[in-house]
Amino acid sequence: MVKDIDKEQNRVSFTYKELLGTWEDNIKDFKQGTVVKGIVRETEKSKNGIFIELKPNLVGLAEYKDNIEYGQNVDVFIKKIIPEKKKVKLLIFDKFEE
Repeated sequence: MVKDIDKEQNRVSFTYKELLGTWEDNIKDFKQGTVVKGIVRETEKSKNGIFIELKPNLVGLAEYKDNIEYGQNVDVFIKKIIPEKKKVKLLIFDKFEE
């Protein structure tokens, strides 16, 4: 998607994130209290939490758990959805086999 055209600088800016839907659009596919599959996208070095991608352009934060690695597939329980803050709180279950 074209984000900006700057004729003075002869530059065109592109983005793909808008094509993945907004937070509000993506969260509609999820319900609090359910278990879903996600992909580990970042483990905080301070061990405060682990970011889990539920869908492209939708990430939740799970409590820190040892032996979780970037790119790993995990089952997560959706503890809480907070629309006004655009946050999803998660709990990691044991990893599943592909």
